[in-house]
Amino acid sequence: MTEFAAVILVDRRGWVMLQERDEHPTIAPEKWSFSGGHLEPGEDPVTGAVRELEEETEVRLAPEALELVAVQELRHPETGTDDTIHLYAAGVDLTDADIVCHEGRQIVFVDPAKAPDLDLSDSARIGLARFLGSAQHVALSGSEPVRVET
Repeated sequence: MTEFAAVILVDRRGWVMLQERDEHPTIAPEKWSFSGGHLEPGEDPVTGAVRELEEETEVRLAPEALELVAVQELRHPETGTDDTIHLYAAGVDLTDADIVCHEGRQIVFVDPAKAPDLDLSDSARIGLARFLGSAQHVALSGSEPVRVET
């Protein structure tokens, strides 16, 4: 079993940041997903989430800025492995122009009404179904956004 950490950033409109993956990844190529990835050996999930977010977008958040959304078990059909995904979220005062895409085709904020219509990875489909419209999603979009270092 492999452990992953992923992040949903929520802007003031309540839109969620998603990554359009390209054809290169083994898991969920050419699908929309969260920024995130494998945890390094001995790395705790929130530290991994912060690291992956910064590596993929250049957005740097303090670990305490992230709220746990869910820990979900998922079988990746591409690898045949049962994996654990630690999903976190944070409210931010950012736009697409603030995001630097270091992985995939694009990383952008998506209208939550349109997100379910995208070709989502299994983890994004499950995670968004749980998160969109939840009290946590509403609170993060209307709360004071966290300070972001870029």
